[in-house]
Amino acid sequence: MPFFTTSDGTDIHYSDWGTGQPVILSHGWPLSSDAWAVEQKLLADHGYRAIAHDRRGHGRSSRPWQGNDMDTYARDLAELVEALDLRDLVVIGHSTGGGEVVRYAAQHGAGRVAKVITAGAVPPVMVKSDTNPEGTPIEAFDDIRANVLKDRSQFFQDLSLPFFGFNREGAAVSRGARDDFWRQGMNAGLTAAYDCVKAFSETDFTEDLKALDVPIFIAHGSDDQIVPIAAAALKTVELVKHGTLKVYEGAPHGIFGAYQEELDRDILAFIAG
Repeated sequence: MPFFTTSDGTDIHYSDWGTGQPVILSHGWPLSSDAWAVEQKLLADHGYRAIAHDRRGHGRSSRPWQGNDMDTYARDLAELVEALDLRDLVVIGHSTGGGEVVRYAAQHGAGRVAKVITAGAVPPVMVKSDTNPEGTPIEAFDDIRANVLKDRSQFFQDLSLPFFGFNREGAAVSRGARDDFWRQGMNAGLTAAYDCVKAFSETDFTEDLKALDVPIFIAHGSDDQIVPIAAAALKTVELVKHGTLKVYEGAPHGIFGAYQEELDRDILAFIAG
């Protein structure tokens, strides 16, 4: 399993599968690159070089006290891309990872990034304010932080239900998907799991979105209970220059089931198009 060491001494784990045009996949909170395993194999099988990394503090990467903020996440990604000398690059991010790849592409990706794909992504900004009335109240994020400290194991088990929409009437619940969400969440360091809540909820990506000059495919489930679409994708598509929005009717936040199958087809089509 390869590791890359950032300029501040943090070891970032990544996997690198296949050959061809490079595609980097960035995971959501509190997960790891394992969340993208199906897509990584799919891309490699279709002739792409698929790379997925564990954000600092998550998965198999080291757990520094510092740097659990969006600027550092984007810088880590930039340093990995530069170390691997990736060009004509497609970046894909889910949830928090969507924010990471947008900031990376806007602030570091000139001359390297060809396309951006986000799914259930946090931009422009999640937290509710006078200028973002559709956002989520800060109290909800305070509750997340409190639960991470109080009993994160039980909290991650409980969170898996709305994450995948398994709390909806008639939903086909997968115990395995819930267990894997818990497993990945418990592999995140406590400091990163706590600090990343501020990073994904309070970071404003408005200027990053405006600065993007490459095509971006914006995927979002209409029934996303974690990152509600009204404050996210519906605003994002109005801010970017070359955006394509697809709303997946009834789809949750977690990439699973029929939503995953359709999204994966769309990812391949957008990259090839």
